[in-house]
Amino acid sequence: MSDTKIAQSILAGDRLVLARTLSQVENGTEEGKSVLSLLFQHTGKAHLVGITGASGTGKSSLVNQLARHYRQPGQGKKNCSVAVVAVDPTSPFTGGAILGDRIRMRDLAGDPGVFIRSMATRGSLGGIASATAAVVQVLDAAGFELILIETVGAGQSEVEIAHLAQTTIVVEAPGLGDDIQAIKAGILEIADILVVNKADLQGVENTERSLRGALNLAHPQPRRMMHHGKLEIVDQQAEMLNNQPQTWTPPILRTVALDGTGVEDLAKRIADHRQYLESSGSWEQRERWRLQSELEQLLQNTLMEDLRSRLPAGAYQQAVDDLLQRRISPFQAVERLVNGAS
Repeated sequence: MSDTKIAQSILAGDRLVLARTLSQVENGTEEGKSVLSLLFQHTGKAHLVGITGASGTGKSSLVNQLARHYRQPGQGKKNCSVAVVAVDPTSPFTGGAILGDRIRMRDLAGDPGVFIRSMATRGSLGGIASATAAVVQVLDAAGFELILIETVGAGQSEVEIAHLAQTTIVVEAPGLGDDIQAIKAGILEIADILVVNKADLQGVENTERSLRGALNLAHPQPRRMMHHGKLEIVDQQAEMLNNQPQTWTPPILRTVALDGTGVEDLAKRIADHRQYLESSGSWEQRERWRLQSELEQLLQNTLMEDLRSRLPAGAYQQAVDDLLQRRISPFQAVERLVNGAS
């Protein structure tokens, strides 16, 4: 099947072709890149919602309940098609995703309006895999209206999801030790919505109090984020609208993912955040910033691969050995490698 026919099949809703293409995209094959290029003009319509937080907070169960909620029409809401991208730890034996958490989503199996994709981090830091953005774009082109992206649950380094999602949900839970661990990790800086899951457990008031105290220190102020070492204002257009500060203060919600308590309110706040982004002009700003981040990452990877392919045999390892022996500095090593590849 030609790349054009593959793209047409995905746009027509062929799930088998979609699954195969996602594997090609995740593996970085030329076929996957070609199909994605054909599909890219059909992207930009889905609402990308990231769910992050430490392991043990119940992210998978919460994602499962959210997907079920969006698939059940009623109370003025439509039946929404949902894709779930679950980034799992990498198996040390196969290099693939460890799929234990997907057992919690087994009750979604068989629903034609739900598509679940697990992918391994493959050594990537920050909670998501390097190919996650490309996988999400294929699902976006395939017509899924809402894409839930669940990070691996690594903890303090899980801030990369904010480079991809338009709405980022940070999930906390009582009884995990330090009530202000998230504050120390800086993960609150990326939160659009804060969720205290397992709210039926003892200590939920302390956890919520700690989160609220941190938010009171941080707001009101424009949404800012570190990008390649520079502090950038993501919601700058909202700040300039009518010369009035118009910021989004992350709400703190309580949920119990096991029985679905609080999930309806969470879905409402997700819709509210999208409305805020669109009305304030921040949606387009975030989309531009997101695509710029992806472009820069791809450029770095491509330039690095090109550099190493043009180096003389053994030059890279020799530079590493010289660094180890302190014969040259990292700056000198870079200069030597760049000149050697010229």
